[in-house]
Amino acid sequence: MRLRLFDLDSQAYAVFFRLMKYSLRYWPVFMLAVLGMIVYAGTQVSFAVLMKELLDEAIVARNREAIAAMPKLILLLFIMRGISEFSSTYSMGWIGRKVINTMRSELFAHYLRLPTAYYDRHSSGVLLSKLTYNIEQVAESNTTVVKTIIQDTFTIVGLVTYMFIISPLLTVLALIAGPVVALLVRYLSRVFRRYSSRIQNSMGDVTSVTEEAIGAHRVIKVFNGQEHERQQFESVNEKNRRLHMKLVTARATSVPVIQLIAAVGVATVVYVATSDTMLDAITAGAFASFLTAMVTMMQPLKSLTNINVNLQRGIAAGQSVFELLDEPLEDVGGDKRVDRVRGDVEFRDVGFAYAKEKGSVLRNISFRIRAGQTVAIVGRSGSGKSTLVSLLPRFYDPETGEILLDGVGIKSYQLEDLRNQVSLVSQDVTLFNDTIAHNIAYGALGSCSKEQIEQAAKAAHVWEFASTLPDGLDTIVGDRGTLLSGGQRQRIAIARALLKNAPVLILDEATSALDTESERHIQQALTELMLDRTTLVIAHRLSTVENADRIIVLQQGEIIEQGDHSDLLTAGGQYATLHKMQFREPVRAVSS
Repeated sequence: MRLRLFDLDSQAYAVFFRLMKYSLRYWPVFMLAVLGMIVYAGTQVSFAVLMKELLDEAIVARNREAIAAMPKLILLLFIMRGISEFSSTYSMGWIGRKVINTMRSELFAHYLRLPTAYYDRHSSGVLLSKLTYNIEQVAESNTTVVKTIIQDTFTIVGLVTYMFIISPLLTVLALIAGPVVALLVRYLSRVFRRYSSRIQNSMGDVTSVTEEAIGAHRVIKVFNGQEHERQQFESVNEKNRRLHMKLVTARATSVPVIQLIAAVGVATVVYVATSDTMLDAITAGAFASFLTAMVTMMQPLKSLTNINVNLQRGIAAGQSVFELLDEPLEDVGGDKRVDRVRGDVEFRDVGFAYAKEKGSVLRNISFRIRAGQTVAIVGRSGSGKSTLVSLLPRFYDPETGEILLDGVGIKSYQLEDLRNQVSLVSQDVTLFNDTIAHNIAYGALGSCSKEQIEQAAKAAHVWEFASTLPDGLDTIVGDRGTLLSGGQRQRIAIARALLKNAPVLILDEATSALDTESERHIQQALTELMLDRTTLVIAHRLSTVENADRIIVLQQGEIIEQGDHSDLLTAGGQYATLHKMQFREPVRAVSS
């Protein structure tokens, strides 16, 4: 059955029926709701029938028994209407919240498995808006819309059928306005859907600007950027308001126009019904009942017109959500399973670009790290250091070449097993609004014992500050760890890596947020951690990598030098230049 009244194209139908599949998962409750809708529609028709009996059989005929029965019948009718209305409304509301709960769970789970490159291209504010605002709009298509379509359609069909029984001629006259209304609704459908899509995109902009301002509140305060941010927000907020008002205007215009068209139909019926010919052919009760049916039909007709806004909004929202749910997930890797690798890492002629039009970030990267060795990667900002190490846990895949772990291409490993072999401590520490202990024993480490967590905390010098807190390791760190200093957050990240005990370790500016005293302690912990582990170290401070087995120097995405500290100083190349800049001393040859 094609809902031509609402002007749904094939793509919209696909979205609508995909949404309906979520509701039909709870088909027993759905059928209870439909039963309530049918009963409610029946009471609407019954009331019109009751008007005929009240006038013809009770008042005009002076039938005392019929007159006495009428109040009881009216009361019974409205009790049935109330029960059926509660049943359908509650059931569809329950289904709607279950659908929202299910879709949010699916979307959030999908977010967790999307490739890193997807997050590089899309604003987190827009993604957050889809999870909150858009899915709420989807609920309208699964609850209010479905309820109105079913209930009001049954009501209109029942009333029209009854009107035909009373007078086919008057019914045809009453329905002349129908095609005009249908054409108007189809036109408005396109308007509603267009504005609904724009409103949802606008909500993403509002969320994005708000999230950015909240996250950067310190910078905003220091640089007195409040007025600039306020103007940014006012711009997107005003755009959202204007789009909403266009939708409100279209809806507000449509209702009185449709009611006027319907009123013309009613006036025509009254004019014809009061002619001498019709007055002889229809009783007063039948005419009153006919008018009651016509007037009763106005409300469901109005509801069907209004519900078109929610339907188009829900379809637009559903389309945006399903487009995201249809985004391909991360490659799960090959079939090779592994508990623990030795840690032999090799890059073979690796090249990588975030976007082809922006050019390559890495070119012809080839080197090998034997198990247990430490390799430092240095170079100026933007040389590709962090990008290089992000290829190993497959945050991205190289465009050319391959990366091997223990002589096997990393794509051959199951992704989960591959990442179990790698620990990461980066300069941008990520903590969750949980306890210190749970941030150390995060994710798969949740099964670690309290003693193991404390041991990692002590080794990373977390215990030094945690033991002074009232709740110790059970202290809540705040949103993104804001209740802790940068150095404390860094130590927790190092403790997390210590607890994971993976054979491959990536340290991306791991000591960048530490003061001199803390760095000395952490370097001791890291030295112990790096024993018998393959370690890739990124550091701007060259003093932290002098003892590395090998140092690789990157420049504009290419390896221009590699060797140990002494060899590179002797060579007098880029590394020696960087060393000179940091230590402000003449470059001198170091004997081997």
